[in-house]
Amino acid sequence: MDLLDHLALGFSTALSLQNLGYAFVGCLLGTLIGVLPGLGPVATMSMLLPATFTLQPTSALIMLAGIYYGAQYGGSTTAILVKLPGESSSVVTVLDGHEMARRGRAGIALTTAAVGSFFAGTVGTLVIAAFAVPLSSVALKFGPPEYFSLMVLGLIGSIVLASGSVLKAIAMVVLGLCLGLVGTDTQSGVERFTFETDELVDGLNFVAITMGVFGLAEIIANLEKRGPAASEVTRVSTLFPSREDWRRMCPAILRGTGIGSSLGIFPGGGPVISSLTSYLVERRISKNPEEFGKGAIEGVAGPESANNAAAQISFIPMLTLGIPSNIVMAMMAGAMMMHSIQPGPQVMTRNPDLFWGLIASMWIGNVMLLVLNLPLVGIWVKFLTIPYRFLYPAIIVFCCIGVFSVNNMVFDIYQAAFWGVVGFAFLKLRLEPAPMLLGLILGPMMEENFRRALVLSRGDFGIFVSTPLACVFLGLAVLLLIVLASPALRRKREKAFREED
Repeated sequence: MDLLDHLALGFSTALSLQNLGYAFVGCLLGTLIGVLPGLGPVATMSMLLPATFTLQPTSALIMLAGIYYGAQYGGSTTAILVKLPGESSSVVTVLDGHEMARRGRAGIALTTAAVGSFFAGTVGTLVIAAFAVPLSSVALKFGPPEYFSLMVLGLIGSIVLASGSVLKAIAMVVLGLCLGLVGTDTQSGVERFTFETDELVDGLNFVAITMGVFGLAEIIANLEKRGPAASEVTRVSTLFPSREDWRRMCPAILRGTGIGSSLGIFPGGGPVISSLTSYLVERRISKNPEEFGKGAIEGVAGPESANNAAAQISFIPMLTLGIPSNIVMAMMAGAMMMHSIQPGPQVMTRNPDLFWGLIASMWIGNVMLLVLNLPLVGIWVKFLTIPYRFLYPAIIVFCCIGVFSVNNMVFDIYQAAFWGVVGFAFLKLRLEPAPMLLGLILGPMMEENFRRALVLSRGDFGIFVSTPLACVFLGLAVLLLIVLASPALRRKREKAFREED
């Protein structure tokens, strides 16, 4: 089958009434949680993971994907109107987007964000479709040494691009790898670190950990905050940019799309790093850098295009190689595993309707988001007036029901509560939990491929050096560590993340 045949299969799957409905639900929820501060896609997807167990795999992934890239759209709305980014990737949009709103150009800023997001999402979908087949063909030739080395590279990459202290990021990866050891050894059948607890024989519950660390922890943290009052909401004027606005924003959209497409594929890259990089690039190359921070339209167009392109492109390593590039992709991989589908190149051959249906649904979802965002701005902003005392108890109840429904075990609710407290401690200590979750997902797969490689080589560790691709991946990992040790890079990295904050 060529690319056109694949896309025809994808659209025939995505355009079914059921999948269209779940794409719409995902985009609607994504936009809503992008608008609401404190409820990002990670927390929402962690809460909805149990519900996807009852759905068809294709429908479940289409809905989760819609939540992810829908949040990138929704997060810009409150960033522009009330200076309150609903999603972390929209932090940069606040700098110029809200200044445009203060000058009576809120509608133009919202249109710029929507157009940039749509264009970047469309390009991202095309890039996935173009690169999926060749990457999967290469990945099918991978053996245990190559997979192990690639996962090592992925974890090192997540450390490099994680915000905060490098030592803390390393510690979180190691913690995730250790948590992945809990359960029954697949080769020997020996129970490890279960403390004679039957509920831990199959390992820690990924859904409970994710929901606790991200969902419940965010709820606890947001109880310390108060939402904006209705009077703080900026009124939206005209939505149509002028010819001069189009002249300035179009090149920024193209550059932002290129930056997001380049960085989104790397582990830990994601929308946040891409939007920050795009903003820094636009400010650096601008003929009028003094306008940035005072309502420069490029400061909205570039970052919004970059974060949406990165959100789409981050699906490539998860779908083609089975390696999640960020925590959201780790959740997508977890959802696939819940349906007994192993992420990686086999998905394209064993589940082509799921693979190409998901890709086609991304473009359909971007069209839905373009239609949803601008006409419904007033409705989204009204959600900001919901008191937290009403919103969060309902979310906690939903979390408990969702966790329990996976295995019908009360123990899982206790797990989620425990990890909620741990996640809150992570927030207070500025420990980023994403590397831990990536370590938890990749750890068991790394161990399995490591042991298989040693079985093939009869205990010879040289197999990781004698295999060309494995040697290249490990060499890149070592190079990243060397670069990471550079004082100059550490200073630039810390400066970049301070600007993001």
